[in-house]
Amino acid sequence: MMKLILTQEVTGLGAPGDVVEVKNGYARNYLVPRGLGIRWTRGAEKTVESIKTARNARAVRDHDHAEQIKAKLEAQTVNVQVRSGAGGRLFGAVTVAEIAGALAEASGEQVDKRTIVVTNPIKSLGAHQVAVKLHDEVSASVALNVVPA
Repeated sequence: MMKLILTQEVTGLGAPGDVVEVKNGYARNYLVPRGLGIRWTRGAEKTVESIKTARNARAVRDHDHAEQIKAKLEAQTVNVQVRSGAGGRLFGAVTVAEIAGALAEASGEQVDKRTIVVTNPIKSLGAHQVAVKLHDEVSASVALNVVPA
């Protein structure tokens, strides 16, 4: 087993700044090469605090604030403009960065692209649903309308 400090959120494992113990192969072959974690050492332990303060500054302040953002996001249909070909086919899928930009433009709230959950890749024009995990207990379901640019 190897001790790691997570630098980014890993679903099912933890949030940035968490110290986790994982199997050697998982750490060596997946987490560390992708920049999701760093090896735990006494020196690296000091970086945990800076990671956590950065996360808190970025994160939604509290549960009530998350509820307010959820109400804003769910109150409207968000238009995402993408390049498309004949018959409404897209050139690739709609990215979470494009969705985050459209959400920020529509609601005035900055949404971290890592909190957007797209279950099926969006590859066509029209209405779609995405989930936005705003807080540990608050998730918003946002209606997207993919339109040609």
